[in-house]
Amino acid sequence: MSVRVKRVYDPPSEDDGARYLVDRLWPRGIGRNESRFTEWLKELAPSSELRAWFGHEPQRFEEFRRRYLQELRAHDALVERLAGEAARGPVTLVFAARDLEHNNAAVLRELLERKSAGAGPRRARRRSRPGVRGGSARGPRPRTVRRASRGAAPSAVRPPPRGRAPRTGSPG
Repeated sequence: MSVRVKRVYDPPSEDDGARYLVDRLWPRGIGRNESRFTEWLKELAPSSELRAWFGHEPQRFEEFRRRYLQELRAHDALVERLAGEAARGPVTLVFAARDLEHNNAAVLRELLERKSAGAGPRRARRRSRPGVRGGSARGPRPRTVRRASRGAAPSAVRPPPRGRAPRTGSPG
């Protein structure tokens, strides 16, 4: 698997393969007609709130990395598609930030490399509990109310029909 990261302002090369822009905002000074991107994957970019909080300050990078990986879980299908593309040939993640080490493309490249190695994202898997109906880790599914046996009073099972008064024990 060959995943590279490259600034959008660096000239494209033949070795780039498929070029994906992974920023939420279109880069300054680059015309949409002159860009040579395979696709703009702004869904894989960090949220505007996270990007503003990070502010490209290197001391915040580890927390940014953790939060960004958490955001990427919502786009797992797109990440898997990109990992599949990288398995077939070279992929270049293009970004606009000045810092080559502390940016979202570097985190995304790390995730793609981990997926290709079979490690996948680090998160706990839910396991079904044996003997529990529904098999969910949250517990059994709520059961529907069963009707009482034939000998029970009907009012104990369901409410009286609308528009009628409930039955009483003595005849009317």
